[in-house]
Amino acid sequence: MKTIVITGASSGIGLETTRLLTRQGINILGVGHNEINCNRAKESILSENPDAKITFFLADLLQQREVTRVAEEITSYLEKTSDGELSALINNAGCVRSWYMTTEEGYEQQFALNHLAGFLLTYLLLPALRKAHGRVIMTGSESHKGISMHWNNIMLSRLYNPLTAYKQSKLCNILFAKGLNDRLVSAGIHAYVVDPGLVNTDIGNKETSGLVNSIWALRKKRGLSPTIPAKTYAFLCDPKTAPDGLYYSHLKVKDFSKQVTRENADRLFELSERLCGVHYEQEVLR
Repeated sequence: MKTIVITGASSGIGLETTRLLTRQGINILGVGHNEINCNRAKESILSENPDAKITFFLADLLQQREVTRVAEEITSYLEKTSDGELSALINNAGCVRSWYMTTEEGYEQQFALNHLAGFLLTYLLLPALRKAHGRVIMTGSESHKGISMHWNNIMLSRLYNPLTAYKQSKLCNILFAKGLNDRLVSAGIHAYVVDPGLVNTDIGNKETSGLVNSIWALRKKRGLSPTIPAKTYAFLCDPKTAPDGLYYSHLKVKDFSKQVTRENADRLFELSERLCGVHYEQEVLR
């Protein structure tokens, strides 16, 4: 049985992707940070599909110690139930902030959760992904276009703008996917980014206030149901030959920013390795 890890699986896009994939008989390991929401999500899925294979793990992925802990728990689970194999990792967890906030490590929270958490979790689950020639999928956004990396102020601590921070984190998602492909396609691992479009979820209303909260409350009403983008994640997880392309929306390949270059991808990879205290090459060469 295929096993897939989905972060941010207790609500929104993550929940609907979990619901869809469990209907296909896939074993889903969901990661969420709120126990009540995780239990509610599991009950909802099982009420519709009593045979669904779904297990939730609790973790605050903003903090790197939590990413490391939950990766260890997932690895132990995989070794006991799936011969240590992981067919796909969907790095879907994300956040929006109204003001400058940092993690325990002092990293800006949108950069930390939207990018670094997935970067570190992917590294830690890489042995399991290699065994299954797995896929790594990031939740991106069209907002990655029209912005460049702020290399000299990567945390945007000076003159902080929450929208700029969000856009940069989404550019990081696609640069990370490119960096993974450059390093791991030869090992049978393929990375993708899904642009779900405007979706009616609460991401812009969590731990936000004022203008950001108000704008998102109005904007999300025009959004799609999260069941729509869930189909693209399921398509990219299909066990058949890995699809070509890097950036997908509504089951089709899309054009992406001209900022997505080998140079920028390598620079972000090296920076992220330093910030997470890991070195991908050591794992790749094992």
